[in-house]
Amino acid sequence: MNPRPNTPPSTSPSPSPSPSGAEHPDGASVRLGALVPLTRPGWAEAGRHLLAGLDLAVREVNETGGIDGRPLELLVRDTAADPERAAAAVDELAGLGATAVAGEYHSVVARAAAARADALGLPFLCSSAVLDGLTGEPTEWVARLAPAQSHGWRLYADFLLGAGRQRIAVATQPSAYWASGTRILRDHLAPLGGSVVELDGNALTPEALCDALVEHGATALLLLVGHPEPAVPIVRAVRKDRRLADVLIGAPAGQPEFAEWAEALGGDGAGIPFLRYLPEHLGPLGERVGKELRERLGEAPSFVAFEGWDTVTVLAAALRSHGTDRAAVAASWPHVAVEGTRGTIRFSRAPGIGVRQWTWAPVQIADRDPAEPGRFRILRTG
Repeated sequence: MNPRPNTPPSTSPSPSPSPSGAEHPDGASVRLGALVPLTRPGWAEAGRHLLAGLDLAVREVNETGGIDGRPLELLVRDTAADPERAAAAVDELAGLGATAVAGEYHSVVARAAAARADALGLPFLCSSAVLDGLTGEPTEWVARLAPAQSHGWRLYADFLLGAGRQRIAVATQPSAYWASGTRILRDHLAPLGGSVVELDGNALTPEALCDALVEHGATALLLLVGHPEPAVPIVRAVRKDRRLADVLIGAPAGQPEFAEWAEALGGDGAGIPFLRYLPEHLGPLGERVGKELRERLGEAPSFVAFEGWDTVTVLAAALRSHGTDRAAVAASWPHVAVEGTRGTIRFSRAPGIGVRQWTWAPVQIADRDPAEPGRFRILRTG
């Protein structure tokens, strides 16, 4: 049970265990915590892209006067995909006087961070995690940019049906995120004539998994497993098995977005549809930010890098318009209207979602072109 009220107080000071940003002396930096996976078992490549976006936006905020003349300072903490480590980092950042916390890529990790931020009365703007149940109860302290899993994965299920894929197998591992995804797919597909069978990605060897696909007559295999293990060996085995030449491999969680995927699999990693959160065409702001991110990363920025930039830009707008007191930042969510790289960002209450939510970031279903694996094809938008 959450002992804190769901609505941040409008007049009383934040009950956090450290001073809020508003209580820093004049000229001191406004501190912003950043949670990113930078080491294994976290997806370090996603973390690198997320951090590039966060850091670029902080630099641009400071080049345009900071927060009422005070520089924005980014305090980065590596979560390494560990929920306990993330929760401890939120405690530490609160103690260091962070005005808000931003970031995180892994959904289960973000859920732990959100729960701790809610308990402390520390605003948390989640950049990339999509798990619907980001908090156990509705809260005003947490907002999110990425679309909820149920939104994106239902679009993905419709794509599968449109492609004539009704008998869906999912290779999965124990995780609240994977379990949630499987449930969303099954609940959406069943009334439309589709079916979902679960295959244990830990217990089955890639070769045994191929046998199971043949046995079940699967027309699609979705990779709800970790990367690179066991996702990469599974893809290689399915591609090599002539019995499965017509089976579509899919990765709704977005693994093929990153260069690491292409480097590991080459041509075998192409033609695998995944979800990404970008518009079909970026506008002038997105193009400009994308160019800057490419220079920083040395490669094309993923949607995660754009999420990072948008996160800081939203928080900077909230800090400039509502002040640096923690409660004031949380109270700003319903009033934010910020031009981001992927559209105008506003937060609202979505049914079944306990946090303030951008409804919705643009969604693509894309894959790597088999004829040119370095190029992405957009298969569907939503």
